[in-house]
Amino acid sequence: MYLEQLDTVFVLHVNDGENRFNHDSVAKLSRLIAEVEAASGPRALVTVGEGKFWSNGLDLDWLTANQPRASALLLAVHDLFGQVLAAGVPTVAAIQGHCYAAGAMLALAHDVRIMREDRGFFCLPEIDIRLAFSPGMSALVAAKLTPQVAHQAMVFGRRYGGAEAASVGIVDETAAESDILPRAIAVAASLAEKDSATLAAIKRTLYAPVLGALGDTAANSKIDGLFA
Repeated sequence: MYLEQLDTVFVLHVNDGENRFNHDSVAKLSRLIAEVEAASGPRALVTVGEGKFWSNGLDLDWLTANQPRASALLLAVHDLFGQVLAAGVPTVAAIQGHCYAAGAMLALAHDVRIMREDRGFFCLPEIDIRLAFSPGMSALVAAKLTPQVAHQAMVFGRRYGGAEAASVGIVDETAAESDILPRAIAVAASLAEKDSATLAAIKRTLYAPVLGALGDTAANSKIDGLFA
């Protein structure tokens, strides 16, 4: 996982296989995003995966092996969602591969989503793996998707390919595999001049209820069904 700066655009390359969230990966993601926010001058962030996966969500194997640290990881993941949602820089998710579960929620926290048009799915499969959504997760999804799409995605675990995801507003546009990252960088560059302080203030107000739900440590410290 590393940052690449291309003029005003910082590209966050996430390149650890399925890009699942464990203690180390979440801490590094948060640190690198904070580094972009702290940089001076016009800037924007693009987050891209590598190969088959953008992110497959929580590292369930790590959680099972580290149950005493599970609550801390869950809270860190919610903090990461909030960090991206309220970032003082424009954020673009370049979804080149599968985008599942908490990975899909991280994509939703970005300002703009561009998805590969021909392969890969956006999916919230919690119903099929018998996991409930935390209040913070539910609030994030509900804020970014229409009620009908949120219902289909959350209640039934419906999978969306790129074209369908764009047609129902899950993503903003699609692109061919070779064009995903260049297009994301172009979109990010077009937004990089936005004033950072004003952007952050608008996001904090617009998403105040979601940020409040994500910050509720008591409610988000466990997920029903995680160790059932």
